[in-house]
Amino acid sequence: MGKNISEVGLEDLVQAGLTVKEAKEFDEILKETVRRGKGLEPREVWRELVAQKMLKPWHPHGLHQLVYYSVYNGWDASSNGPPLYWFPSIYQSRLTNLGRVMEVHGPKLLGTLYKDPITSFSVFQKFTVQHPEVYWSIVLKELSVEFQKPPKCILDRTENSKPGGLWFPGSVLNIAECCLLPSNHPKREDDSVAIVWRDEGCDDSPVNQITLKELREQVM
Repeated sequence: MGKNISEVGLEDLVQAGLTVKEAKEFDEILKETVRRGKGLEPREVWRELVAQKMLKPWHPHGLHQLVYYSVYNGWDASSNGPPLYWFPSIYQSRLTNLGRVMEVHGPKLLGTLYKDPITSFSVFQKFTVQHPEVYWSIVLKELSVEFQKPPKCILDRTENSKPGGLWFPGSVLNIAECCLLPSNHPKREDDSVAIVWRDEGCDDSPVNQITLKELREQVM
């Protein structure tokens, strides 16, 4: 069991790679931030430390580890999930695939309950569970999945032998075809990059790329 963030002191900071002077300055800011976050759960304390931009890219990796694991000391990952490290801004969240989908469909599906991808995440997630037909229709379109034989429905819960239900009953698809055929999706144009790779054992060589059109031609 490691130390709690409130127990971290100068000696720990020096051992993590800071000079004595740097450790004193860091310790002062750290203690003030922790004091303001007293009573908050670890995620909120970590969020506050990140917002203060205390940890810099040039700080020793050991310092990043020390602060992170001290904040989340005693965190029960089995019930709470893995401790969060990065909290996106509203702007960053809107650039993610999920954020983009939420921005387009959230207002229509949730009405006034929708605010932004971060604030409304839990509400949107609950909606997707309660309305799988609506949500997964959106997902299939986003993934450019084309069925050779469309499903009778999204989720069939009528069979008692399948407690979790039967997804996409009666459907037939060729996943290679879905990956290779042109699509009206904005990220699936012919000149879109399909694969990025570097030859094994050639770490100093340039990175290779192949477009969707080039990949399709090679496959055919």
